Amino acid sequence: MPDPSPELVRQLYSTPPDRFVAARDAAVAEARRAGDAATARQIARLRRPTVAAWLVNLLAIRRPELVADLVELAGSLRSAQRELRGPRLRELSAQRRAVVGALVAEVRKLAAGEEGAPSAGKLPLAEVEATLNAALADTEVAEQLRAGRLLRAATYAGFGEVPRPQLRLVTGGEDEEERRPPKEAGRAPAQRAPGDRAAERAAERAEKAARAERARQRRALERELAKARTDQEHAESELADATEAERDGAAALDDIEAELAELERRRAVAEQELSRAKLARRGAERTLTAARRRTGEVEAAMEALEAEEGAAGTGRGEAD
Repeated sequence: MPDPSPELVRQLYSTPPDRFVAARDAAVAEARRAGDAATARQIARLRRPTVAAWLVNLLAIRRPELVADLVELAGSLRSAQRELRGPRLRELSAQRRAVVGALVAEVRKLAAGEEGAPSAGKLPLAEVEATLNAALADTEVAEQLRAGRLLRAATYAGFGEVPRPQLRLVTGGEDEEERRPPKEAGRAPAQRAPGDRAAERAAERAEKAARAERARQRRALERELAKARTDQEHAESELADATEAERDGAAALDDIEAELAELERRRAVAEQELSRAKLARRGAERTLTAARRRTGEVEAAMEALEAEEGAAGTGRGEAD
């Protein structure tokens, strides 16, 4: 039965888990349209990874050279752990922390560039770190990690056996438990010198990557700090301007209110004067009316008198 193409599987397992099912179903539909029912069934059996497993898969798919370094270092560390004690073990533990720290930092960078990835505060980096530690303790787990098809994270508490049931690998379109073969008794230890060199090279690369990541973070923080200080200065300047404008506005309002009070006083005075003027006008109108009436009466009396005098003069002339 044909398996899905490695490129298709890599594409699916580099897809964020919340979009995995939709991408898988689209690939199944495409295979069916192409008439390849067997491949469609194999694709349909692919399981969605957890977010932690997806992050480790993303690291394996996007940065295979770093995972290859991890695989090389894993064998060296396990060989050295069987042989060495004291200061060398402490040195190897420091190298392990440097390698894992650098890879976790790289996982954070890869997730930041993926559309649909969880926010930085929600990334399960502790599970990612646990899986990387498990890979460092067991070369077979490291090889499974390099395949980039994990479904769940692995956990590990210290050097020795890795709790295998918590690690699953997708192979041939099916979910298969990876069972570790029994240890071979009396297996000859690896040569120290090549292992030491491999460990040192991997640790140096990891430390260099960690330093570069810290430097990048420092530069980013310095830029953010400079921007924050500039924004603070602008905000303080705006606050001072706004405070001064508020004082000016309050003073202008006080002046206007004082003017309004003066206008109200003047209005009251004017209204009183207007009332007095109206009363005076009405009194003058009444006086005028009485004077006109009296004038009419006097004029009428004079006309009557003149008429009587005219009539009297006419009578005397006729008598003469």
